[in-house]
Amino acid sequence: QREFTQKKTFTSWINSILAKHTPPYVVSDLYTDIQQGHLLLDLLEVLSGQHLPREKGFNTFQCRSNIENALTFLKSRSLKLINIHVADIIEGKPSIVLGLIWTIIFHFHIEELARTLACTYNQPSLDCSSAVDSSPKASRSAKKSAKIKERWKMSATKALLLWAKEQCSLHGSVSVTDFKSSWRSGLAFLAIIQTLRPGLVDLEKAKARSNKENLKEAFRIAELELNIPRLLEPEDVDIVNPDEKSIMTYVAQFLQYSKNLPESEEDMQEKVREAMGWLAAQEKKLAKLLMETENETYYQKYKEMMSFMETFNQEKTPFLPVLSSRRGEAELSEGQQQMREEWDKVISQINEWKVRLDQLLPSPLDSIEAWLQEVERLQAEDLPDLQDPFKAISVFREIIVIFKGLMDCFDSHLDTLQSFKNEDEKNMPLVLPEKLEEMKRRLFNNIRSTNPSTFLEYHYGLCSAIANEVKLKLNIWDLKYGAKESVESLLENW
Repeated sequence: QREFTQKKTFTSWINSILAKHTPPYVVSDLYTDIQQGHLLLDLLEVLSGQHLPREKGFNTFQCRSNIENALTFLKSRSLKLINIHVADIIEGKPSIVLGLIWTIIFHFHIEELARTLACTYNQPSLDCSSAVDSSPKASRSAKKSAKIKERWKMSATKALLLWAKEQCSLHGSVSVTDFKSSWRSGLAFLAIIQTLRPGLVDLEKAKARSNKENLKEAFRIAELELNIPRLLEPEDVDIVNPDEKSIMTYVAQFLQYSKNLPESEEDMQEKVREAMGWLAAQEKKLAKLLMETENETYYQKYKEMMSFMETFNQEKTPFLPVLSSRRGEAELSEGQQQMREEWDKVISQINEWKVRLDQLLPSPLDSIEAWLQEVERLQAEDLPDLQDPFKAISVFREIIVIFKGLMDCFDSHLDTLQSFKNEDEKNMPLVLPEKLEEMKRRLFNNIRSTNPSTFLEYHYGLCSAIANEVKLKLNIWDLKYGAKESVESLLENW
């Protein structure tokens, strides 16, 4: 029963995520579909926002490679994949597949949401004294912050449970103590809905209904009014020992919904102040790090940068909603404009640091890095507007010449990178293995596998054909026509 419920719940959750993929993907049988590896990579790309390397085919070797790429990515995020092996996934072993999917759900969905709970007001690991004052409002904020810092000392599971308790506590007798039997009556789901969207639920009437009626009503309202995917059915919950992981996955959807609700102006201003405090701390930290590593080796500088970026990316998560506000400049308050400027400033400083590090790579890696950046810049450029085929032909011709000139160096750079001896005269490493792997990945996956020369030549030929067609038409149209009807006929043919 538990395995059946998890398979159904996890499949529905995956489909809700893959609906955002381009193109969308629908899982029909989790144990079968996961065996090719594409499902895993698509899922991780949507969740992480990163492009992951993959084999495009479906033979055994390619499927194995895709699954290995997915597991390697998960391990790079410090996830422990205990007893999860490629062979077991290729065979579609239920316990292994469900264990892997739960690891992904817990890390990318539940932990990320729980982290925002801990950091809704202040980042626990930061000293935000610069962002508060001695006013009564600041005092209230400090108390909230202390409470939330204490909360984050718990696990993500307990943080999610505490959030659910708080939502239900607003409605008297609705008690939540776990992610099992507490949800069986359906009242906890209805209480959360009532807290998030007052007026949608009548809890007094619900107390007189059966468990299945309440669960059915809660899932219906959540799907229709809150746009929360229906991951569970009443019969999954109204049993003696419902599945904890399935209920957690579903409850986390309500927390996600609460994060997307419009905030009051006071809450927004408070979050802006906290984000400003965090950004100021990051700027100081970065300046100090640059000064302390001024005379260090490239290896040590890059190692320190990776450490800084890992912490930076973890700590920025709770601030992303306010930092990435889509409001236009005219709609931003003065504080939000300052925050956006400060964010741009910090990101600019980080990018400058990365550029300087790339320039400090030991020879011949420095020239390979410069070549990689030039090819990537060329790949990222927009194609010419085909509305002017004559101009497009000229631009395409220039791009093809430049690109082919760059690609003439591909084999030599590949050989150099593969044969590079990563140690100095004292047998100490020159470059972190992660940097070498990154360069190889860009060379293989971003450049060799997406060689745009064929694509460019196709467009060049297309533009040439259009241009020739235009010339032929112009030769015909250059004649004199006496009747209006004949001219209109020509226009229709064109």
